[in-house]
Amino acid sequence: MFDAFTRVVSQADARGDFVSTAQIDALNKMVADGNKRLDAVNRITSNASAIVANAARALFAEQPQLIAPGGNAYTNRRMAACLRDMEIILRYVTYATFTGDASVLNDRCLNGLRETYVALGVPGASVAAGVQKMKEAAIAIANDRNNITPGDCSALMAEISSYFDQAAAAVA
Repeated sequence: MFDAFTRVVSQADARGDFVSTAQIDALNKMVADGNKRLDAVNRITSNASAIVANAARALFAEQPQLIAPGGNAYTNRRMAACLRDMEIILRYVTYATFTGDASVLNDRCLNGLRETYVALGVPGASVAAGVQKMKEAAIAIANDRNNITPGDCSALMAEISSYFDQAAAAVA
């Protein structure tokens, strides 16, 4: 896992080049927007339990067969596993947001997750729907304009949204 700075230096080194002006400008923008990034990560992290619980509640309201006898989230043990997986995905999305790099999300969370779910009989489309519900809640919380660093956060919200979309696509 590389942070944005290490990735840029590593790529330049592999090419035998200097870091380009465009890359320096992009990293400079990332530093300038660092407080916004930290605010977003902090908000999502502080509300993680509510994000996961509300997403699960909404998912099970839309797909009650999941919690009915014989459903994939039926019994306390299976429900706990479902909530745990949603929390893990959310946690790795925050790691990716913090570093500005999806590699930690892909390498440590999503790589092989679909195959695991298929082997266990977990409905990937339902997991993807749950991830989308977490995305909606997390973006709403992170994009709340109260008590955060002023400025345009649209690029950061698009970035965070893309991490959730990657997670949803990986399990669907």
